[in-house]
Amino acid sequence: MFESLKSSRTFQALAEMNTRFGFMQMQSNRVSLKSSSLAPALYLVIGVWSVIILPPFVEAGDLWPGWLGSDRNGWVTDFEVPSIWPDSLTKVWSVEVGTGYGSPLVVENYVYQHARQTDDEVVWCIDRSNGEVLWRKSFPVPFKTAGGGEYHGNGPKSSPVYADGRLFTMSINGTLSTWNAVSGELHWQRNYDSEFGKSHPNWGASTSPIVDGDHVIVHFGTDDVGALVALNVETGEEAWRHGKDGPSYSSPLVAELNGVRQIIEWNHRALVGVDSKTGESLWEFPFPHIGSDQNMPTPTIHNGRVLLGGENRGIHSIRPIVSDGKWAVTDEWHQKKVALDMSSAVINGASLYGFSHYDSGRLFCLDPKSGEVLWTGPPRTGQNVMFLSAPGLIAALINNGELRILKASPQQYEQIASFRVAEDRTWAPPVLLSDAVLIKDHQHLTMWRLHREEAAR
Repeated sequence: MFESLKSSRTFQALAEMNTRFGFMQMQSNRVSLKSSSLAPALYLVIGVWSVIILPPFVEAGDLWPGWLGSDRNGWVTDFEVPSIWPDSLTKVWSVEVGTGYGSPLVVENYVYQHARQTDDEVVWCIDRSNGEVLWRKSFPVPFKTAGGGEYHGNGPKSSPVYADGRLFTMSINGTLSTWNAVSGELHWQRNYDSEFGKSHPNWGASTSPIVDGDHVIVHFGTDDVGALVALNVETGEEAWRHGKDGPSYSSPLVAELNGVRQIIEWNHRALVGVDSKTGESLWEFPFPHIGSDQNMPTPTIHNGRVLLGGENRGIHSIRPIVSDGKWAVTDEWHQKKVALDMSSAVINGASLYGFSHYDSGRLFCLDPKSGEVLWTGPPRTGQNVMFLSAPGLIAALINNGELRILKASPQQYEQIASFRVAEDRTWAPPVLLSDAVLIKDHQHLTMWRLHREEAAR
């Protein structure tokens, strides 16, 4: 039995997860192994299974645990810039995962995706090296998007988040689920339908949960009423809640401002700063969703500023300050030449790079200190762009399936390369790995190799 288990692919996958990044912690109950039929054997042999050889071209250390990465700022640390950019990319593998706008997640050699197939939402665990499905879990999520949102489908639109062996997914109907990232076992689910009538705003939940220590933090509720809630990661029990505002389509951040660790969130009514341990309100800047001007982009943090852009409302630089325990907010500047609709901007160096919905869509670069627009790209670029930032470059995934690589330059718009990565809509965030890029299009998750010297599989 020992030898047959040891040679099985399931065991090898689980053992590799354990030895490479500590999924199974034998001294804690962070991951529930006791419910698995493999548990007795794993307890006996996991300690001696210590050397795992990763498949070719897989780099240890790749980690993309949620919306916009580890620090929720779109920054990619380990990308290896090709010596010569190829004319086109090489498809490594593609899996039909279903619809939805959630980001793929990467934890070493494992890729996770949350999507919809027919009336079910599906959570996938995929082998990064070859696209093999390691596990797939589905559950019914009945939902019909409100009028005007039909093109965007029935979700999910929230990006999942990974932390300490757990995967957290937010369904389009506002149900938060917690999964064992090794086995796919469902640990717990929570929604606030009984309190708010439903747990999501008009077009469904798109806010992405975030994990801070022992808490997973997410906003539940309708356009009119709700709460930012911190739940215990192990039990799902509520640790604290903040406010009575409804959620927006934006996602919360964790940041330290003025020495205070806080959750920064743009809800339906205001931009707020909330003590991450207690849920206590620290400061706020009213900036409500009014009419069709929706609160959607995730704010950007830079040098103590919160850069906040809204549909038809330009971009503000908000600086929260504290003196003698009292917080105040300064609106440093407000420029109206460019505005963010659904696209979240990123910082590279000392500049902000984003996508304005004016002029049928323009890429832009802005000085976050002064608010000056340094350059704008060509008009009529598209409806949406998802950004990543890496040393010296910006990766911009346009909603029409084009991936543009731009030089991170405040002087002028300069395109380095352009690739066709999908024939259908690409609204989900990409993931830029050390040697490849993951693209979620309308139905598929595809890995493309970026280095021209690599042979096609």
